[in-house]
Amino acid sequence: MEPVSDGLDPGVDQVLAGRRAALLDLDGTLVDSEPANQAAYRAYFTARGWDAGPEVLRAFAGRRGEEVFAQLPGPWTGEDTDALVEGVLSHLDHEAHPLRPVPGAAELVRRLHAAGVAIALVTSAGRWWAERAIGDVLGIRDLFAELVTAETTSAGKPDPSPYLAGAAALGVPPADAVALEDTVPGVRSALSAGVGLVIGIATGTSPQVLLDGGAHRVVAGPAELLRS
Repeated sequence: MEPVSDGLDPGVDQVLAGRRAALLDLDGTLVDSEPANQAAYRAYFTARGWDAGPEVLRAFAGRRGEEVFAQLPGPWTGEDTDALVEGVLSHLDHEAHPLRPVPGAAELVRRLHAAGVAIALVTSAGRWWAERAIGDVLGIRDLFAELVTAETTSAGKPDPSPYLAGAAALGVPPADAVALEDTVPGVRSALSAGVGLVIGIATGTSPQVLLDGGAHRVVAGPAELLRS
């Protein structure tokens, strides 16, 4: 896939230009976890006898499951949202769908860190998942100054709270930061927080959808940003 942008090739130098901080999404941006996540939702819905099409599964991408269950009408309406999420998590199968790094993700984080850029993870996932992904899978836990997870803010993406919390934790104005996101809810969260540069990562969402969602630039994946 060729990078899609506003005509510029957003390599690391351009990402860093005037940016004091990097606010990075996790699932789909740094780790290839969406196949496992989507399979877990499908398995849970099937176990409950619920017919949920692709559009329903897409509604959960990049967002906190409990918030989607609370807001999206469906056969789950009125049920305890925390229990619903626990049901989904019980169907995660990382043997069938191994958790793998997105190509270039770990190296990009290393390059940003080496350049003196403060880095925060900004994810809709719980802290246990975040720690496993950036530690056990990516091996770069020590390069993150802060972790903003589902436990950090009362509202998740697309609300601006996660990105506002990430910038505040790093002590920088959002306008001085760059965000990497692979979903439209994540892009909108970063934009509404005032993040200065929002780059869409087209690992699971089409480049045009990310651009239509407001991303300033879109690349196929983190590896594209390693071009100098």
